[in-house]
Amino acid sequence: MGFGDLKTPAGLKVLNDFLTDKSYIEGYVPSQADVAVFDALSGAPPADLCHALRWYNHIKSYHKEKGSLPGVKKPLGQYGPAGVQDTTKAAPAAADDDDDIDLFGSDEEEDEETTRIKEERLAAYNAKKSKKPALIAKSSILLDVKPWDDETDMAKLEECVRTIQLDGLVWGQSKLLPVGYGIRKLQIGCVVEDDKVGTDQLEELITAFEDFVQSMDVAAFNKI
Repeated sequence: MGFGDLKTPAGLKVLNDFLTDKSYIEGYVPSQADVAVFDALSGAPPADLCHALRWYNHIKSYHKEKGSLPGVKKPLGQYGPAGVQDTTKAAPAAADDDDDIDLFGSDEEEDEETTRIKEERLAAYNAKKSKKPALIAKSSILLDVKPWDDETDMAKLEECVRTIQLDGLVWGQSKLLPVGYGIRKLQIGCVVEDDKVGTDQLEELITAFEDFVQSMDVAAFNKI
């Protein structure tokens, strides 16, 4: 039994033919038999040997569990089709290293590669995000500004209100509405940037004109 020399195209062809109707080297689950044959390969079979390549990629996915797979690893000559002799040469061991060659790859190398890919993707995302203009939250506010009495100069009151100039504040249209007893209130609209201007700040500034303004209320508040 055997596959010939698994490090040659001829040996890989024997392996491919052997796996035509099989998922594993022995039995119906991955075992040490698959590990033994996998470890004997120099790398992935070529794409035209589809059965061998399918098996190789499947067994490679077990690289973290290969030591716990069932069975006992036997010599290569005890696997494969009958009538074929195993001639695969073992890879030379390093001078000061008796460990088996692990074609499954190092977990540490894989972790470093995964980390590198994640960092590259994160950097690309941040770069793309930084190019987008920041969304500025704005609100449309309608204010009711009430005078002390019917003798208050409403034109002067509005003029005072509009003198309030803030970064993130834009005054809009206004009109005078009757309150009662001949008194009218100023209803004035404005658009503010939420991070820069608040209603409490507007109330403090507007009621500071105490000769004209009795109070200020928010008649409507809508996010833009």
